[in-house]
Amino acid sequence: MMDGQVKAIREALDRAGFSDVIIMAYSAKYASSFYGPFREAAASAPKFGDRRSYQMDPRNAHEALKEVAMDINEGADIVMVKPAMLYLDVIRLVKQNFPEVPLAAYQVSGEYAMLKAAIMNGWLDEKKAVLESLIAIRRAGADLIITYFAKDVVNYLDEIERLF
Repeated sequence: MMDGQVKAIREALDRAGFSDVIIMAYSAKYASSFYGPFREAAASAPKFGDRRSYQMDPRNAHEALKEVAMDINEGADIVMVKPAMLYLDVIRLVKQNFPEVPLAAYQVSGEYAMLKAAIMNGWLDEKKAVLESLIAIRRAGADLIITYFAKDVVNYLDEIERLF
């Protein structure tokens, strides 16, 4: 989210009588090549330039702490790290520094596509690979995980103990 956006949303919600509505901020959204499949599906790839002006530099893990702190100060109830799998270190860093705030991690379309391609080629077992990826995100510190695998996971949650 852009600086000041959480504050503007919080103030607008409060003015409209929705002070009990929670805000999940895209606090640490990195400029990532892993958004490609979504952008292609939604026909939302930039026509010119790029989106790096409001997305974070993948080389800078500590900038996430500054962005998360600003969003919390502006009224965010949940903070998010996006993408998830390649930013497990950032998830851990955010959770260690802000343990009292719920932390969401977004396993984005490219992470989904990468796993799905390996699964479709027979290189990975789908259930094991998907669950292992989600367990890693949770182990890093995410309280919530947003994933394209959500419907699949619901269908084999009862098998987790047997798989591992």
